[in-house]
Amino acid sequence: MPALACCVDAAVAPPGYAFAGDSSLAVPVPFAGVPSVTTTTATAAAVENSHWSTSHSADLYRVHGWGAPYFSVNSSGNMSVRPYGAATLPHQEIDLLKVVRKASDPKSSGGLGLQLPLIVRLPDVLKNRLESLQSAFDFAIQSQGYESHYQGVYPVKCNQDRFVVEDIVKFGSPFRFGLEAGSKPELLLAMSCLCKGNHEALLVCNGFKDTEYIFLALVARKLALNTVIVLEQEEEIDLVIDLSKKLSIRPVVGVRAKLRTKHSGHFGSTSGEKGKFGLTTTQILRVVRKLEQAGMLDCLQLLHFHIGSQIPTTALLADGVSEAAQVFCELVRLGAHMKVLDIGGGLGIDYDGSKSSDSEISVSYGLEEYASAVVRAIRSVCDRKCVKHPVICSESGRAIVSHHSVLIFEAMSASSYDTPNMSAVGLQYFVENLSEEARADYRNLSAAASCGESHTCLVYADQLKQRCIDQFKDGSLSMEQLAAVDGFCELVSKVLGCSSDPIRTYHVNLSVFTSIPDFWGIGQLFPIVPIHRLDQRPAVRGILSDLTCDSDGKVDKFIGGETSLHLHDLHGNGGGGPYYLGMFLGGAYEEALGGVHNLFGGPSVVRVSQSDGPHSFAVTRAMPGPSCADVLRVMQHEPELMFETLKHRAEEYGQEDDGMANAALASSLASFFHNMPYLTAPSSCCLTAINNSGFHYCSEDEFNAAADSAAGEDEQWSYCCA
Repeated sequence: MPALACCVDAAVAPPGYAFAGDSSLAVPVPFAGVPSVTTTTATAAAVENSHWSTSHSADLYRVHGWGAPYFSVNSSGNMSVRPYGAATLPHQEIDLLKVVRKASDPKSSGGLGLQLPLIVRLPDVLKNRLESLQSAFDFAIQSQGYESHYQGVYPVKCNQDRFVVEDIVKFGSPFRFGLEAGSKPELLLAMSCLCKGNHEALLVCNGFKDTEYIFLALVARKLALNTVIVLEQEEEIDLVIDLSKKLSIRPVVGVRAKLRTKHSGHFGSTSGEKGKFGLTTTQILRVVRKLEQAGMLDCLQLLHFHIGSQIPTTALLADGVSEAAQVFCELVRLGAHMKVLDIGGGLGIDYDGSKSSDSEISVSYGLEEYASAVVRAIRSVCDRKCVKHPVICSESGRAIVSHHSVLIFEAMSASSYDTPNMSAVGLQYFVENLSEEARADYRNLSAAASCGESHTCLVYADQLKQRCIDQFKDGSLSMEQLAAVDGFCELVSKVLGCSSDPIRTYHVNLSVFTSIPDFWGIGQLFPIVPIHRLDQRPAVRGILSDLTCDSDGKVDKFIGGETSLHLHDLHGNGGGGPYYLGMFLGGAYEEALGGVHNLFGGPSVVRVSQSDGPHSFAVTRAMPGPSCADVLRVMQHEPELMFETLKHRAEEYGQEDDGMANAALASSLASFFHNMPYLTAPSSCCLTAINNSGFHYCSEDEFNAAADSAAGEDEQWSYCCA
C-alpha cells in the first residue's frame, strides 16, 4: 500500500503526500504509486455515459420484466407507454416525459398548468388488459373443449374512480363484463354504471350486508340488472328470504365458501377455514335447507370463493379451484340450480419482474397459464361428476387496473453526508488543537500508514473521531473542530479505498401515505424509475423522502431486494431541470386507500389516449388535485370562515392608510386556500411586495388578477374556490 497521504482538497483522492510521523505536520512529500488526476469531472461523466445506453437502464430497472408489454425505454432515454401492448406500433408509443410537460407547463405555453404529483391514466392500456384477460379464457375454453363461457367482473374496491369504472363497463360490454360491489355506496355506483352496460353482465354483491344492502340489491334485480347476492354470513339468508317475499322479487343467490385451500403470506391471510369471509361446509348445508324450506332452492345459482390475492403458482390455483368445483358439484346434487363458479381474485401481478413464485410481489405465470389452469381444473371435476360446465367468473381487479395508471412526482432536492474539505494548513491547525490523547491516536495512525497497515489506520481514525466527539460533548471542542475531524476521517477512508459513496436522500414532492399507502401499511413494493435521462448512467444511490412530518414518510426498499435506488445527480450531466420519477403498477388500491396525512390531498390526474397527432397522444381529461380548502373540508374545517378570520386579522394589524396593500394581502391569503398542498416549482412563483415591511410568495398570474380586482370581499374569496 502506498503511504497514506493528505491533499489540499479532501474531497478528491490525494495526489500523493505522506503524513508526518509526529504531531506536527511536515512539509508534504510526494510519493509514487498514485496517478495524477487530469480528467475533469465533465469529461469523466462524458466517458461514463459513452459506455451507457438505454438498454442498460432497462436492464438496471428490470423494465423488461415488470413493464412488458406496456412500458419500455425509448431511444430518447425516456420511459414510454405501449398502449396496445405487444401490438403497439413504434409511432404509437407515448413518451411519458412529453405527457408530464404537457400537463405541467403553464397555459400560456400551451400546457395545462397542473401541479405535480400527477397520475397519468391510460384507458388504452385498461382496454387491452380487459381484452387480454378475455382472450386468455376464450383460448383456454376453446382449446380444452369447455362447454360454457367466461365472463368476469371488476371489483370496484380496487379503484372506484368514476372514469375507471365507466371505462371498464364500456370496454367490457362486448364480453358481458360486469362489476362487483362490497358496500352500499359501491353497489349504487355499480348499478348506475351497469345501466349502460351489457344486460347479461353480472352484478356481484359481496361484503357484509344489512337490510338496506339486501333491499338495494333486490331493487337492482327489479331494474333488470343481473344481480347476485353472495352470502358472506349465514344469517344473511334470512334477510334475503324475508325481503324478497315482501317485495315479490325473486332473487339470485350465491354463497361464498371457506375453502381448506390457502396460500401463505400476507395476501393469503383471509383464506382458509378461519378466514374472515364466507361459510363453512356446515353453514352452506344449513343455507341449502333454509332455501329448500322456503321453496327458493332454485335461486341458489353461484358459488364464490377467494384464496387470497397474488396467488403465486398455478399449482396452488388449481388446487383451490378443484376444491371449489367439488363444492359446486355437491350443490348441484343437492338440488340447487347452479350456473356460475366465481373463482374470486388472485390473478397476480409481477411487480419486480422476477417471474418468481417465492416472492410476494411476483408470480410465476401469465394470463394464458392462469386461464388454462382454471378451465382445466373445473372441467376435470365436472366431467367426473357428470355436471354441466358452469359459467366461469373471476374478480381480477388488481390484474385489470394496475398497469393503466402511472404516478409521476418530482425530486425537489437531495442531501447526503458531506464532509468539509481540508487544506494542508487546515490539517496542521487541526492536529495542533487536538488533546494529548487524540494526538497520540494521530501519531499511531501515521505510524500505521507508514507501515502499510490499512486496518490499523481505520481503527485509530475511529478512535480519534470518538475522542473528539466526547470532547465536543464536554464543551472542550468547537463545532468547527468537530467538522474538521469528520473531514479528516473521511480523507483517511478515501485514501485507503475504504470509503463508499453515501446513500443520498432525495426529497420528493409527494406524500407516501396519500399516494403509496400500501408501501407504508404492508410493505408492498412497486417499480420506481426515473422517467427520463435513462440514456445516462445513474451514478447515485438514494432513498426517497416525502413531504410529511413523519419518519415513516419515506421509500427505502425497492424491487430486487434493494435498499436504495439508482438515481441521477440532480445537477449532474444534463441535469439542472426538473427530475421526474414514476411509480408504476399502482393503479389498484393506492388511490382508494390514500388518506390525508399532514393534509396532503391526492395528485392531479390526466387521462391520456393514443392519438395520431404529432406527439402520439391526446389528453382527453385533466383534473387538478384537491386544494388546501378541499382537504380542510374533509376534516370538517370551513375554509370560507377561516379566510374571513385571517382577513379581519390582516385588516386589524395592517397599515390603515394602505388599502391596496391590505387588499393584496387578503387576496394572497385566499390564493393559498386555492392552491394544492404540495410544493410549487420555484419558476411558478414570484416574490412580490405587499407592503412596505414584508414580502410574500404567490403565483404571478394570481397576484396580477388580485391586483386588478376591485378588492371586494366576494371577489377576493373567489380566488380560493376550487
